[in-house]
Amino acid sequence: MKHQSWFNEGMQSLVIRPLVEQDLARHAAIMGDEAVVRYLYEESLSLNDAEAHLARRLAAGSAEPGEWRNFAVDLGGHLIGEVGFVLNSATHREAEVGYFFDPAFGGRGFATSVVATVVDWCFSELRAHRVVGRLDARNQRSALLLERLRFTVEGRFRENEFVKGEWTDELVYAVLEHEWEVVRPTLTTLVPVVFHVKHPDLPTE
Repeated sequence: MKHQSWFNEGMQSLVIRPLVEQDLARHAAIMGDEAVVRYLYEESLSLNDAEAHLARRLAAGSAEPGEWRNFAVDLGGHLIGEVGFVLNSATHREAEVGYFFDPAFGGRGFATSVVATVVDWCFSELRAHRVVGRLDARNQRSALLLERLRFTVEGRFRENEFVKGEWTDELVYAVLEHEWEVVRPTLTTLVPVVFHVKHPDLPTE
């Protein structure tokens, strides 16, 4: 299935596609960047570590609740980041999004456009009632991205995770289905994105 969002003529489109083994070199370069992994669970990865990390992210097909599905973000054949989603609960219809991007491609609206497309897909195809984002409270750029998409801060969990030798706070953001229906028409300046993904076989609990 091709899910197309905010396609404006005259602009180069981003493509969200399945990750493949041939993405290793770029995956390793991005995940080897200290600035990228600063607020992730992983340390910067060597090529060998990145190969194993990528292999775990190649899963495709139907996902059970709690299983992430991750995708490449491609610009003109060049991997510039990755984005993923998970259905936390089929009963409660809660999905979650996650993402990381090469800082060299920052400041051009790419990350915001990609995340907006995945959020939109979660509502339209996964039939989510709410979509959440969880992040290290120090990650201001990620927080600003979600706030641009009108996510609401629902809570700050103080020192709830011990990551890389230190206690860290976590922020939880969310947007509800009826809120997204209001937000979506206002997103008129996004970079066009095409999401190549099969229609999901929705899991049940």
